[in-house]
Amino acid sequence: MYPPHLLVPMREDLTSVGFEELTTAEDVVNTMENAQGTMLVVVNSVCGCAAGAARPGVKAAVAASPVKPDKMVTVFAGGDQEATAKMREYLLPYPPSSPSIAIFKDGELVHFIERHHIEGRSAQMIAQHLEMALEEFCTPANA
Repeated sequence: MYPPHLLVPMREDLTSVGFEELTTAEDVVNTMENAQGTMLVVVNSVCGCAAGAARPGVKAAVAASPVKPDKMVTVFAGGDQEATAKMREYLLPYPPSSPSIAIFKDGELVHFIERHHIEGRSAQMIAQHLEMALEEFCTPANA
């Protein structure tokens, strides 16, 4: 577990653009059990690929995409262990992966970007991948 004060700027990197931070297992359960519509979930991390690709890519995708998820949430691996462990239950059958990015639709996991899809890729590549996923899963069926 990392000292909380060191995580503040990494947390704010996502919360400053509209992500709700889930810091307890109860927060995760309440959010996931009441999920309606589309939800973008980011498992945040202190690693270099989170700082250099995942967070910037997510922010760019959300800013650029003409369609937006109904809700955006984040948990912080290494900062909020119980919340992260609980969220990972909803991300099964995928193994624990941080950073990672998920899209849920009406509570069902429909798209997942694992760490190995983030490492070695640029923020622009992550953004393009996520924009396509947002357009696929966040566009209303009758649009």
